[in-house]
Amino acid sequence: MLQILFKHPEFMIPILILLSLSIICQISMGVLCYKLIRETENMSSTGNKSLQQLKLKFSSCCQLHEGISNISIFVDKYINKLKIHGFSVSTLKHLSGQLVLLSILVSGIGACKGIILEESVIFIIPYYIISFLGLYCYFSISSFVDINGKIQILRTNLIDYLENHLANRIEQTNLDMKLVQGEAPATPKDKGTLHTVTEIRSTGTEEPALTHKEAQELESLLKEFLA
Repeated sequence: MLQILFKHPEFMIPILILLSLSIICQISMGVLCYKLIRETENMSSTGNKSLQQLKLKFSSCCQLHEGISNISIFVDKYINKLKIHGFSVSTLKHLSGQLVLLSILVSGIGACKGIILEESVIFIIPYYIISFLGLYCYFSISSFVDINGKIQILRTNLIDYLENHLANRIEQTNLDMKLVQGEAPATPKDKGTLHTVTEIRSTGTEEPALTHKEAQELESLLKEFLA
């Protein structure tokens, strides 16, 4: 059987290599997306460097520009920059398909050569069998990995965390810092909360609601929270 398959190794070996590389690309993308999705389920304590950099960059942008108006674009830019050994996810996705097509092309050339040389059908059929099996493996693994679906899940998790958790926490923490340092007056929204620094007396004068020592302790706690 092996003698039949590898009668023309100059064709069969490249076909198998191209199909293997295509499958490896699919599996690599699936593993990357799966790990990121698992990490995004607990973003507050993630150890993934890429996600930590995302959180740091988002926090910096919020502090410099007082918030980000379109978080979805911020997340899309992050996803587009995801790489595996220097190749972006979109590049690997297209590369995987091109490798399969190239393997079919080589298989067709091998079959045509066999027909031209008037070889027996038994030596030509393996090219067609390998091509069909390669296409089946490619589409079945592609369907199982479901890169588009995993990227959409990853995008949803990141937008949810940045918009509903991290952005609100940064905003509240910045407000607390300003109130503790006396940089912003208390607003009606702030009154009645633990973060109010001044209270209006009946005489119309302001008196600090926190002592100097308490303010320093609260400020140090907030700095540790932001770190």
